[in-house]
Amino acid sequence: MNGLPFTTLMVQGTTSDAGKSTVVAALCRLLKRRGMRVAPFKPQNMALNSAVTRDGGEIGRAQALQAAAAGIEPHTDMNPVLLKPSSDTGAQVIIHGRVRADMNARAYHEYKTVAMAAVLESHARLVSQYGTVVVEGAGSPAEINLRDRDIANMGFAEAVDCPVILVADIDRGGVFAHIVGTLACLSDSERRRIVGFVINRFRGDIKLLEPGLAWLEEKTGKPVLGVLPYLHGMQLDAEDAVQAAQSGKGHFRVVVPSLPRMSNHTDFDALRAHPDVDLRFVRIGETIPAADLIILPGSKNTRGDLAWLRSQGWPAQLAHHLRYGGKVIGICGGFQMLGRSVADPLGVEGPAGASPGLGLLDIDTELAREKRLALVSGRSTLADDVDVQVRGYEIHMGVSAGPAMERPAFVIEGRDEGARSADGQVLGTYLHGLFDHPQACAALLRWAGLQSGHLVDTAALRESSLDRIADVTEPVLDRVLAVLAQS
Repeated sequence: MNGLPFTTLMVQGTTSDAGKSTVVAALCRLLKRRGMRVAPFKPQNMALNSAVTRDGGEIGRAQALQAAAAGIEPHTDMNPVLLKPSSDTGAQVIIHGRVRADMNARAYHEYKTVAMAAVLESHARLVSQYGTVVVEGAGSPAEINLRDRDIANMGFAEAVDCPVILVADIDRGGVFAHIVGTLACLSDSERRRIVGFVINRFRGDIKLLEPGLAWLEEKTGKPVLGVLPYLHGMQLDAEDAVQAAQSGKGHFRVVVPSLPRMSNHTDFDALRAHPDVDLRFVRIGETIPAADLIILPGSKNTRGDLAWLRSQGWPAQLAHHLRYGGKVIGICGGFQMLGRSVADPLGVEGPAGASPGLGLLDIDTELAREKRLALVSGRSTLADDVDVQVRGYEIHMGVSAGPAMERPAFVIEGRDEGARSADGQVLGTYLHGLFDHPQACAALLRWAGLQSGHLVDTAALRESSLDRIADVTEPVLDRVLAVLAQS
């Protein structure tokens, strides 16, 4: 036994983005501080932000963050089912870190019995290895249309018989209706396993909130376990939603098109935190501003997002940008878009076919079913920074070839990686996470034209943020332990 009144504790939310991921991360950090061996777990995750694990698979980015909070290496068992949407109705289904199939929503619903077996298998392994597991739900348990065969929320909690904390975001408004309405949608047994509520992202005078908290406890018969403050300046990996950039704080402007199927936008967290960088995401219909550097991000549907770029006028803007000496970086799917063509003969990301690329790099890309997943390291080939070490990870299903590959961007584990244009203005790479490492980030920004003495260490910022959220969440853990000890 682990000395706690639970082996598995689940955190569910009244809505998406209620704060489940950060509460799980905080609980993992707190239990680690208290000497517990603890692991995070999310049965099913739908996200385009993923991380590569040491065992050669991929999981949701949030579970990698939670593993860091627990002080352990991320593993595919921490997120056994990952869904990566490629359209509004279809997704790539990843089981235990590996692509299993592409399915539409109805086909996946039928597949959930198979997925549940994978979920329970992973959960049992984590309990056996660590003794304590903190679980993150997905979305809300009150989605009536998804209750049948549910593996992500109460369906899982009922299967393993674990207590549940319900988190609600007061910053959205309507927090009491969210909580009471969620309870009304649950069965009697599901309501009984909720040990209490956490109110998240509160700002203001807590005295003004107290009458509402008293009403909620009387109405539901369940305790408010804690009220967490709105913490500014947090540097934590977002699970899926693109965080707003801090516009206007730096003189060096970096512009990123907010692609409909953009993946791994955590690539830009270091730039968001850099004091000399003004990072801007440009969404549909918005005017494309002037920039020092334009970065085309990763994509889960490269040809579809390439068509979107054309519809939004990006080719003309890129040509104008380069004509006046600007620099362009393409990452993964963005790298593929920079070439002459992108072919998908097997229909890996959508309808089979081929699309002309932007023609800024002399390469061609063909998508294939086999996905490359790897944690890698190497060095830069940029003229003034050949000794700069780089680290990152690869998650892609394409193979690119062409003359531009003879001018690599990096040398990774003895092989050339990426490409550069003959005039030195365009760079493409398959490596995600490059900006996370201070020296590599500084080298890429120097190449793009920024001379700065500032280095951004995202790992240190992440650790500081995890400690901050853990500090304010400690009373919640104490209250949970007290409530469960009395039950």
